[in-house]
Amino acid sequence: MTIVTIALGLVGLGVVVFFHELGHFIVARLVGVEVEEFSLGWGPRLFSKKIGSTAYTLSALPIGGYCRMKGEDSYRKAIEQKLEEFPRDPGSYFGASPFRRILISFGGPFMNVVFAVIIYSLVMAVGYDVKSWDNRILLASQFDGGSYPADVAGLESGDRIVAIDGKKIGTFAELQESIALSAKKPIEVAVDRSGRQLGITMLPEFDKESGIGRVGVYPWIEPLIETVDASGPSALSGLRAGDRIISVNGSPVDHTIGLLSILDAEKPAKVVIGFLRDGSVSETTLVLAYPSGSNTNLGVGWKPLTSSVRAQGFGEAIAMGFLETGSTISATYRGIATLFMGVDILKAVSGPARITWMVGSVAQSGLSGESSGGLSLALNFLAVLSIGLFAMNLLPIPLLDGGSILLFVIELFRHKAAKVKTVLRYQTIGMVAVSALFLLSTVGDVLFFSNK
Repeated sequence: MTIVTIALGLVGLGVVVFFHELGHFIVARLVGVEVEEFSLGWGPRLFSKKIGSTAYTLSALPIGGYCRMKGEDSYRKAIEQKLEEFPRDPGSYFGASPFRRILISFGGPFMNVVFAVIIYSLVMAVGYDVKSWDNRILLASQFDGGSYPADVAGLESGDRIVAIDGKKIGTFAELQESIALSAKKPIEVAVDRSGRQLGITMLPEFDKESGIGRVGVYPWIEPLIETVDASGPSALSGLRAGDRIISVNGSPVDHTIGLLSILDAEKPAKVVIGFLRDGSVSETTLVLAYPSGSNTNLGVGWKPLTSSVRAQGFGEAIAMGFLETGSTISATYRGIATLFMGVDILKAVSGPARITWMVGSVAQSGLSGESSGGLSLALNFLAVLSIGLFAMNLLPIPLLDGGSILLFVIELFRHKAAKVKTVLRYQTIGMVAVSALFLLSTVGDVLFFSNK
């Protein structure tokens, strides 16, 4: 994890968290609760200016922000002074009605949804390119000897998946997306096998490590070179962009997994590569190295399919932004549900370090144009992260916004505020639950980075 990756990751996370706090701020002001300080960033104050009753602050660390409302320290005061109820000063957080506190608590997650709609709409308005592998598959069992749902269903290497449950599939990414959310649910798969159309039923299995469905297929990637690392073995042997590898030591090669599996199994110091260039067949010798027992690195990038999503008009972009946001919310809650399906939390749930790394990596590759979709990929990832924050925060867990909303809904219907001791016990339960999840996800982060 480089410094640039960390910095971009923190900034990306900061933007999402800032919009969340902005939602709390806006709603608090609208319902008459005083905001004592609203800060962009955390840590030491770099600049602060008071306008009305609110101090607007710029802090040193660009990782989100905070909204400090009048009376939020009532927990501390009530405990220190051994009060039965929270102080309800005019204009304070606890001085507001339960309904207004519900609105304030919901304001943060709601703003995360607004942020996602804006981002998705913006991406749709400018259009973007999508790079992915096509819908042709390889059976994983062909290379690892296992047995998967794809084998049980009768799929074969070379098949093209053209539709799942009636939804058209044009790329391997679309195939993965459909399968990921269909664990333990039968799906109807339309297959093109050398021009012959087939229909099969397949039951994706649940992968405890990733928390998603899988069927045991890889993308069939043509060994067509798109980029060459100038210092890698392929460049040194004379291979260049546009070359199509057709053989290894005389053995025909149809796809990259077949190519790399041969090299990984034998780990030859030298290998003769046959390739096609401008219609002519040639050969060259690659000198390979395997530092620290690593697998083969040819120093090339393979050419994916590229499709363009055209720029939409204003109205269409907004509509598609709402649709994409709704789809992401649905997918996020289905993902959360997998936590109760026996998922391996250490591997499937990302902690702060891993999330920062993912955001930073996507942002870095997207902004540099190295990854599919460029800037749109980075923006889409922020939208997904924002929806994730929305969904997690609305879970009815103490310390989260959803936990506060549950407490205030109970108060609203009971027409009576909870005692300080009751709230303290409630928050303690939340502290234990959130701390346990944080600890497990952090351990998972350590294991993740130690294996990279």
